[in-house]
Amino acid sequence: MNLVELFHHETDLLEIGAGQTLFSQGEKGDLMYILMSGTADIIVHNKLVETVGAGAILGELAMIDDLTRSATVITKSDCKFLPIERKRFNFLIQQTPHFALHVMRVMADRLRKTDDLLDRVD
Repeated sequence: MNLVELFHHETDLLEIGAGQTLFSQGEKGDLMYILMSGTADIIVHNKLVETVGAGAILGELAMIDDLTRSATVITKSDCKFLPIERKRFNFLIQQTPHFALHVMRVMADRLRKTDDLLDRVD
């Protein structure tokens, strides 16, 4: 699913310069983001888990539980993000089953990458 294409008409984007923090591990989260342009690093416990580009979703766990952020996201380049609040997220999940499946695949992929990272530490 190409999220940049799906949301290409959006104009209310959050622009963050290179080297800035989108959110930090341990913070309360009430938004998820779609990275519309640029690249960003996902860091868990000070370890790089993944570098993502346009189309990536970030902060999706905040839409599913009410716990704190499980990762820190730092921009590698100038980035544009589309913020998605919980009400819109729920609408997308209900009205676009492919979106729901995409979110689940992203979460599964990130869990596997984190597991691989932990296996290399042991």
